[in-house]
Amino acid sequence: MNYKMKLTPEEEAILNGSQGPAMAKVIKTLVLYGDAFGAERFVPVTAKGHLVTSFGISILKPVFSIMDELIDGGLKAQQPFTVDPRPIDYDNVKCNPLEKLIFNKILYGMQAPYEVQLKKLGLKSSKSFTCTCYMDEVGNVPEKGDVLSWAESSAVVYANSVLGARCNRNSGIIELFGGILGKVPEFDLLTDEGRKAKWIIEVKTSKRPEAQVLGSAIGLKVMEDVPYIKGLDNFLGTELTDSVKSYLKDMGAATASNGAVGLYHVENLTPEAVESGAALINDDAKVYVIDDAELDRVKNNYPIIWKDKNAQPERCFIGCPHLSYSQLCEWTERFETELKKQSKTKVGLRTIMTSAPEVIEHFKKDNKEAYDKLMGFGVKLTSICPLMYMNNPLCGKKPVITNSNKLRTYTTSRYFTDDEITEIAVKGGF
Repeated sequence: MNYKMKLTPEEEAILNGSQGPAMAKVIKTLVLYGDAFGAERFVPVTAKGHLVTSFGISILKPVFSIMDELIDGGLKAQQPFTVDPRPIDYDNVKCNPLEKLIFNKILYGMQAPYEVQLKKLGLKSSKSFTCTCYMDEVGNVPEKGDVLSWAESSAVVYANSVLGARCNRNSGIIELFGGILGKVPEFDLLTDEGRKAKWIIEVKTSKRPEAQVLGSAIGLKVMEDVPYIKGLDNFLGTELTDSVKSYLKDMGAATASNGAVGLYHVENLTPEAVESGAALINDDAKVYVIDDAELDRVKNNYPIIWKDKNAQPERCFIGCPHLSYSQLCEWTERFETELKKQSKTKVGLRTIMTSAPEVIEHFKKDNKEAYDKLMGFGVKLTSICPLMYMNNPLCGKKPVITNSNKLRTYTTSRYFTDDEITEIAVKGGF
């Protein structure tokens, strides 16, 4: 075949089978991928990988077959990788017998053997299951300028925007192939030109906007384009503190799920915006003004897709993407304040907070007082993916509330702001 990408002699040799048939398939797939997006060459991957496919869902037989072929060919990722969260945790996310049957026999019956495959291919550790692999506790934090081979949309947009790494919005398995080859096709967000903004977002709100709603508004407007956000530094400051990074994590996840944003710049705050400023903005960039009325309009247009729109909530999920250590501390204080306000000692609604295994360990060990308080409030901590939980048709029929715009977008759950959801969770309903 005639490929458009220019390959080095070594890459051509791999394509012709110098490292075996499995590796030849890996590089051929990546070449075709690069050709589809106009890439001219490969560039080296310079940091650890992250896989989006973390769940052993039974219908993914081609994935298991590919994994076996890679393993049989003696291949593995050149650097250890992390993966998205596991789908189930019966200790902290209770399920009835019928729900368990669907999880175990129909949905995620291949979880155990799939995790064996992941380990053979280079999984970092048995704890490395989180969508926020870039947390310090997890140990997969790229540096500015690193080239990545990731696919998880919320992780890609965070790495590009907050850390200044370079990664395209790849698909599942493609990101694994890039990690095995140690190279990815160079196009779009890996290039200087591809990282320039096509939109100027002017934030003109009277107070700090809710991260999830602001991200939703931006994603719905710009779709896959790169936005340059002005005015947000008035509320966040100009330093990437843990609290600010958590805010940007949630805002970015909403831009990536409500739209398809892979990179945003925040004036005076994110690395490339601090370094290059307005030079990142295209001359023909469009302008989108976000004020209080616009945020209200966006939020008020979220559909309620519960079967019974007047139902009372049965479950609350907080943390999609997974919560940071600082957010676990903040939510403990938030619940403590609201419980005192309502003269209660425990939340009235089954409330589940999700975070990376190693972040939960950090919270439990280094802030035991807060951890014990949170457990005493009746809140559950888990490392599952709530989206994977909601994929169970029985669970998806339940009236579930969340503060995550990503979870709202992909499931039947209903969105509420942090303040709203705290009050509802403590009260036990509307």
